[in-house]
Amino acid sequence: MSVRTRDRLGGRAAIAGIGATEFSKDSGRSELKLAVEAVHAALDDAGLTPADVDGLVTFTMDTSPEITVAQAAGMGELSFFSRVHYGGGAACGTVQQAALAVASGVAEVVVCYRAFNERSGRRFGSGVQHREASAEGAALGWNLPFGLLTPASWVAMAAQRYLHTYGLGTEAFGQVAVVDRKYAATNPAAYFYGKPITLAEHAASRWIVEPLRLLDCCQETDGGQAIVVTSVERARDLPRPPVVIRAAAQGAGRAQEQMTSFYRDDLTGLPEMSVVARQLWRTAGMGPDDIDVGILYDHFTPFVLMQLEEFGFCGPGEAAGFVAEELLPLNTHGGQLGEAYLHGMNGIAEAVRQVRGTAVNQRSGAATALVTAGTGVPTSGLILGADG
Repeated sequence: MSVRTRDRLGGRAAIAGIGATEFSKDSGRSELKLAVEAVHAALDDAGLTPADVDGLVTFTMDTSPEITVAQAAGMGELSFFSRVHYGGGAACGTVQQAALAVASGVAEVVVCYRAFNERSGRRFGSGVQHREASAEGAALGWNLPFGLLTPASWVAMAAQRYLHTYGLGTEAFGQVAVVDRKYAATNPAAYFYGKPITLAEHAASRWIVEPLRLLDCCQETDGGQAIVVTSVERARDLPRPPVVIRAAAQGAGRAQEQMTSFYRDDLTGLPEMSVVARQLWRTAGMGPDDIDVGILYDHFTPFVLMQLEEFGFCGPGEAAGFVAEELLPLNTHGGQLGEAYLHGMNGIAEAVRQVRGTAVNQRSGAATALVTAGTGVPTSGLILGADG
């Protein structure tokens, strides 16, 4: 794919199966066990067996290697295996990698997976506690001595500038939290099932790093999620209706760093997501008016607003009002704030359910879904659509 031209991947692969473990705060089992459970569930959903799989894709920072998952899940030989970097920014990139392998004939059935004990084990929200010297870590060296040690603190810098530039208060972020929790409250799989919130409750939640409050920050979750990708033709012969990958893109902006791109000319947007947006719209031949459901990565509420603006759903500084009016069904599973934090993989599953017509909070006539991955880092996105 080029940042300047339409690619030829769109429409050549489909998601045929999705599967997950329960989402909890203490799974009581290893991350490998969670990965295998999720993979088996996704294969069952697709009507396939481990023997059908010849490719696996996951994230870096994963303790369950592809060959170990293959062995534990009962798979045979693999012709393709890949990992995508940059934490949650990798989520949609795993599906892109799988689609590339399928479209090129390198593999026939590829499973993307992510599994971790992110609450009972390693907690990403604890921030940087030890770092070996590296080129990648050099950027953090400009920020850590001043107390910017956690993801929340890194996002807070951009969030504060966003509010200042557009003359907004923190209730702008609360709009996202309220919508996410509204959908989580009616989703039995969500950790916050039955627990909606109000703007007043958002405003009363404690500060984490100003201007971010507790309810602006995603959960920490134990669990696993897997996605099965194959050709559109093969998917048509399987039990579930194919969910076609209309477009898949990755993006990194100029002067990109991992969560600390503070030396750009403007901190009120997400240039990496702008790259993804342009690629998705161009490849799919679509625009904002063509999207029925938006599943936007919501590790922190401010970046949801910025994503809506980068994709052109509304103008700069207008996203809070856009969310409040619910002009686009947003994170209908509850998002990472309300359902679970699986580095965005559960969001891809929700988009699949919406296009299939099987979501708990189903949007009538949903035929297209936009999915995004982690922001503030090199990222990725998908447009999924119904077959035909």
